[in-house]
Amino acid sequence: MTNPSGHSLGRNSVGENYEGEFGCTLMDLRKLMELRSADAVAQINTHYGGVQDICARLKTSPIEGLSGNPLDLEKRRLVFGQNLIPPKKPKTFLELVWEALQDVTLIILEIAAIISLVLSFYRPPGGDNEICGQASGSLDEEEEAETGWIEGAAILTSVIIVVLVTAFNDWSKEKQFRGLQSRIELEQKFCIIRNGQLIQLPVAEIVVGDIAQIKYGDLLPADGILIQGNDLKIDESSLTGESDHVKKSLDKDPMLLSGTHVMEGSGRMVVTAVGINSQTGIIFTLLGASEEEEEEDDKKKKAKTQDGVALEIQPLNSQEGIDSEEKEKKISRVPKKEKSVLQGKLTRLAVQIGKAGLIMSALTVIILILYFVVDNFVIQRRAWLPECTPVYIQYFVKFFIIGVTVLVVAVPEGLPLAVTISLAYSVKKMMKDNNLVRHLDACETMGNATAICSDKTGTLTMNRMTVVQAYIGNTHYRQIPSPDALPPKVLDLLVNGISINSAYTSKILPPEKEGGIPRQVGNKTECALLGFVTDLKHDYQAVRNEVPEEKLFKVYTFNSVRKSMSTIIRKPGGGFRMFSKGASEIMLRKCNRILDKNGETTAFRSKDRDDMAHNVIEPMANEGLRTICIAYRDFDDAEPSWDNENEILTELTCIAVVGIEDPVRPEVPKAISKCRRAGITVRMVTGDNVNTARAIATKCGILTPGDDFLCLEGKEFNRLIRNEKGEVEQEKLDKIWPKLRVLARSSPTDKHTLVKGIIDSTVGEQRQVVAVTGDGTNDGPALKKADVGFAMGIAGTDVAKEASDIILTDDNFTSIVKAVMWGRNVYDSISKFLQFQLTVNVVAVIVAFTGACITQDSPLKAVQMLWVNLIMDTFASLALATEPPTESLLRRRPYGRNKPLISRTMMKNILGHAVYQLTVVFVLVFAGDKLFDIDSGRKAPLHSPPSQHYTIVFNTFVLMQLFNEINSRKIHGEKNVFAGIYRNIIFCSVVLGTFICQILIVEFGGKPFSCTNLNMEQWMWCLFIGIGELLWGQVISAIPTQSLKFLKEAGHGAAKEEITKDAEGLEEIDLAEMELRRGQVLWVRGLSRIQTQIQVVKMFYSYPGMKSRNKSSIHHFMTQPGYNADDEPPPSFIDDHEEDPGLVPKSGTKVLLLDGEATPNDNKNNNAVDGNQVQTIASHADSPLQSLETSV
Repeated sequence: MTNPSGHSLGRNSVGENYEGEFGCTLMDLRKLMELRSADAVAQINTHYGGVQDICARLKTSPIEGLSGNPLDLEKRRLVFGQNLIPPKKPKTFLELVWEALQDVTLIILEIAAIISLVLSFYRPPGGDNEICGQASGSLDEEEEAETGWIEGAAILTSVIIVVLVTAFNDWSKEKQFRGLQSRIELEQKFCIIRNGQLIQLPVAEIVVGDIAQIKYGDLLPADGILIQGNDLKIDESSLTGESDHVKKSLDKDPMLLSGTHVMEGSGRMVVTAVGINSQTGIIFTLLGASEEEEEEDDKKKKAKTQDGVALEIQPLNSQEGIDSEEKEKKISRVPKKEKSVLQGKLTRLAVQIGKAGLIMSALTVIILILYFVVDNFVIQRRAWLPECTPVYIQYFVKFFIIGVTVLVVAVPEGLPLAVTISLAYSVKKMMKDNNLVRHLDACETMGNATAICSDKTGTLTMNRMTVVQAYIGNTHYRQIPSPDALPPKVLDLLVNGISINSAYTSKILPPEKEGGIPRQVGNKTECALLGFVTDLKHDYQAVRNEVPEEKLFKVYTFNSVRKSMSTIIRKPGGGFRMFSKGASEIMLRKCNRILDKNGETTAFRSKDRDDMAHNVIEPMANEGLRTICIAYRDFDDAEPSWDNENEILTELTCIAVVGIEDPVRPEVPKAISKCRRAGITVRMVTGDNVNTARAIATKCGILTPGDDFLCLEGKEFNRLIRNEKGEVEQEKLDKIWPKLRVLARSSPTDKHTLVKGIIDSTVGEQRQVVAVTGDGTNDGPALKKADVGFAMGIAGTDVAKEASDIILTDDNFTSIVKAVMWGRNVYDSISKFLQFQLTVNVVAVIVAFTGACITQDSPLKAVQMLWVNLIMDTFASLALATEPPTESLLRRRPYGRNKPLISRTMMKNILGHAVYQLTVVFVLVFAGDKLFDIDSGRKAPLHSPPSQHYTIVFNTFVLMQLFNEINSRKIHGEKNVFAGIYRNIIFCSVVLGTFICQILIVEFGGKPFSCTNLNMEQWMWCLFIGIGELLWGQVISAIPTQSLKFLKEAGHGAAKEEITKDAEGLEEIDLAEMELRRGQVLWVRGLSRIQTQIQVVKMFYSYPGMKSRNKSSIHHFMTQPGYNADDEPPPSFIDDHEEDPGLVPKSGTKVLLLDGEATPNDNKNNNAVDGNQVQTIASHADSPLQSLETSV
């Protein structure tokens, strides 16, 4: 495959010099990796002489790996490239500035400011301003000309500041995304054999020639060829689009590709391609090249992806010749990812506020212009003189600027900023609490969580497993037996059965510190068994050295379906021996013999099995122990068919049953009680025995005595929720999940079914928001389906981490509780900001509107409003969005999906403070000049100097907002608004900084800010009125919210039905777009409906014999002898020249009834009637067209 984009293939001239040292070139390996199955095997064997020969050419040992010599590694990087795919180039600061400039309101402001600027320099030749109305102030013309430009320039400066602030925030947000991404990438390590040692190496350091150890759950970091494999199955859907798992073996298909997932088994591979030369890298390079070529196309088709988050590789099906229609069908089947709960509510709220602001600003402009025109040309009866036109235009521009300023203040652009700051701040802090957030919105969704479905092992327990009881030779040992107490034959089988039949990557290493506990590496259950071998005074490593991995004949690796693992070896004397281990109740069903206390095999009947389950397994499970059965089977006769697994895994001989303890983490019971108090239900979903699960759940506090709860096994759960056809029924599931607390012996499918059922359920007051933990590969679907998926950072597989939203770096349940706290804090921070922002908006808009209507000028000037908007949006969002969380957040129930953003208490605060502020502002505007004994600023002429009167209005307004910012720290009606204020340094800095800036603006702002300096007495009055906000806040909080019945809530989430109906065809559901789309659809639908009705009427009236019967019904028309369904169809209701492919339905759609009711196959366009359908339906007596008579 040639490199289409002409990109460098990771080589340079130095690399080419070294290339001769290896037996194959970069291009040879790339061509080899493009082959599959039999072709690849043939090429490897004929051209290279087998995999071992490829290893020799690449100067690596299949067993020892590379030496790790830095010079050799550097040489390999030069020749074959590094294992890095260069990230997409980030947007430059200038690009972000350009994007910020695209904001519609800012563009309108810029245009208005430029017009104002241009007109201020234009002086009408010899025009006598007196005859143009009161256009000039008391100053002379020159000074007026000099100062006229300042307002326009100030608006432009304010716009530039807003744009730069927005661009800087976007830039820092993208930087944080990239930092997060690189942190996630650095976390990913892989098992590599170097110098005979198995080491964990960061993925970026892997080179061609490395020997990689692969196991269940790995995400392959590079291309390679299999050297040795056990029951290896790979999910290649990320590259091929095929969902079936591909079996890999040396003789059939040894090619392993980067970006694919190991779903079963284990093995070793030699790395043959890395970075941009791997199959994933080639696709990325292609994507990059096509992006440049088809940028325009790309813009239209590109799915909305979050900046900085790595692209998921789409199936590359071009070579299979799939046409675009099929591709589109495929895309449409992908479940839509709904935007987060908070984003949805915010978007809807912003759209509603925007609409209200638009109406208010339009009204302001219209009233100002009408007042000016009526006053000048009707009342004063002035004539419109040509030389006065520029002066009038200046007035109109001024009115327009006031209108746009009202809109700017009304639209809360600070909301997205507040969300971003709050989330970014939380994500940073959450890292310290062991939560690595992969998707920003997950952090906020977690605050709404109503249910957590948690794994048991490692999350609720310590994942430090030890064997504490054993049943060997018909004896139940409550403690580890002495090796002398066991028959030699049983001991030998037990030691071999454990040492050989476990992944060779599972080991027990000496403690890191003197006197510490030994370290468990690999699968913890296997480590517990290996620890048991060590306790029996045997060395498992010696057994493994005798039977190295290469000598294992066949391995049936553990998976969630088998719930067991088996390894087959050749016996020295001929024949085979299979060692098996697995869940005790499953394994014992497959045993028909057992070793007695003398080491002899005796029959093991179903009665013995029941006795053992009752006397051994249940008591162990009730103590919270995980029971594992170890068994074996000899094949001395003819070699069986190894693929027939069911026949192989029968007639086993039981060696022992062991009880493994995994103690509950000491901090978990307290964390679960916090969840209960916070209104979050914790459910345990585990693969363990139901008795073990119940015992652990009781220790954790998930089950408490006297609770009405359910503990179910996977089988029973499925029986209760499925119908005769085996389909899950939501109604049945709704009866189970509210009481379900423990789901044992569950498969990943059961977990997914439960999560989906809870999320889709409509039982209860509110819809559930579900968080799920998972560590295994098969947990992927449940993690993806959940509102928030938590993957285990230590025990989790790469696949689980890929599917998750948050990675728990310490695998600890208490970290989930911290995530809940942070999530609720984000939600509250946004609500605090909203409460503050909307008070400012309501007051500023009403002041600007009424002021403009009464005094023909806004008391708050454009630049002042932009300053208010800037401090109230940017700085306030910074101050209120960085409030640290407190334990009190966990003392209330979750908000849920449908809880409005603005509660009635918040609405009381907003309206209460708005009343205070409006009263103060209007008193100052209309009586301030008399109260302070200063000149009035009302009805000041164009370009007049700033007045002390309006400076006091502006200053008081800003100081009231400043003190209201402190009030906004509490949104649940708390009295003490200063609680914990010293803990938030950012808040204190912002308030203080804003106050200092305000002093500078008032004292030195001058003409640009329409301010003039105030004396100390005036300042004290302004401060006194501002502090009055705090006192007024206490009055408001004393009024019980319940008594104010008229208060409404705002900012509701979308109902699920609305979302699914309106979101057809959208990659990601954007609620603002949906709202706009809905308006457009209704408009088009209404128009086309009227159009259709008119055309139907015309058609009927033009039909012979209809003109005389203008009162007869359409039904009558149907029964006319002249009308026959078998005749040629009547002409289409839509004229040919009006035909629109978007509006005319395809043939085959049923007729739409004009009262809006569709026949069984809904006409998707709801707007046109297909003529061909009319004739086929019309002959029936109950024809839908009968309903036309009522509509027409």
